[in-house]
Amino acid sequence: MQASKVILATGGKSYPATGSDGSGYKLASKLGHSIITPKASIIPLLANVEICQSMQGLSLRNVKIFIKDIEKNKIIYEDFGEMLFTHFGVSGPTILSASAHLVRYKDIYRLLDENKIKLFIDIKPALSDDELDSRILRDFEEQKNKDFKNSLQKLLPQKMIQTVIKLSNIDPNKKINEITKEERKALVKLLKNFEVVIKGFRPIQEAIITAGGVSTKEINPKTMESKLVKGLYFAGEIIDVDAYTGGFNLQIAYSTGYTAGKS
Repeated sequence: MQASKVILATGGKSYPATGSDGSGYKLASKLGHSIITPKASIIPLLANVEICQSMQGLSLRNVKIFIKDIEKNKIIYEDFGEMLFTHFGVSGPTILSASAHLVRYKDIYRLLDENKIKLFIDIKPALSDDELDSRILRDFEEQKNKDFKNSLQKLLPQKMIQTVIKLSNIDPNKKINEITKEERKALVKLLKNFEVVIKGFRPIQEAIITAGGVSTKEINPKTMESKLVKGLYFAGEIIDVDAYTGGFNLQIAYSTGYTAGKS
């Protein structure tokens, strides 16, 4: 087919069932364009399965998360909001936004292979360590003759209790009035820094967005026309532009599509 002007708007590699199977990159490449390697972005994360599967389906609201590079002792990303435990790891809005940072982080795949990327969840961010300790003390005081395994209903979601008990290393059958100050402090630390080892990313087919694509250096931002081929224009996710979840990627699609169309 011959045309004086063509717009390539084939999408990225995410959701291939909708047609965005990466074929647009081949077309652009054949026409001389550089393709920044496509990667999954805004995608759920694989994590240590034993912990996550035990809490599968549990959604935590109003929690604070930190994604940390243990090797460099560096926080890569932090956020506040909602997250979800799944059969394969973790998902939800804060995790999806974190993935956009992780996919670009230097040596990320090596660090993931070496278990050096960790997610820390502050389950009670509204309380300081001392305030949480006081809260636990009050709960324990009301239930001092109960076993530890039956004492956390007021503090935690039901799906989380068994996992927290296991990770606390406190005997589940220990009476509340026998729990030591050191054990209680360790429980506070666990709830303020609940640790999950991140293992990797879900497949790009499940990504909300594709990072990478046609280099922006080869596109005129005022018209979306190729700087290499006259009459060739680009719009949407085929271009190496992506952003957080929250409507920003839709805005990129609308704005580039409108500009290419008008031009």
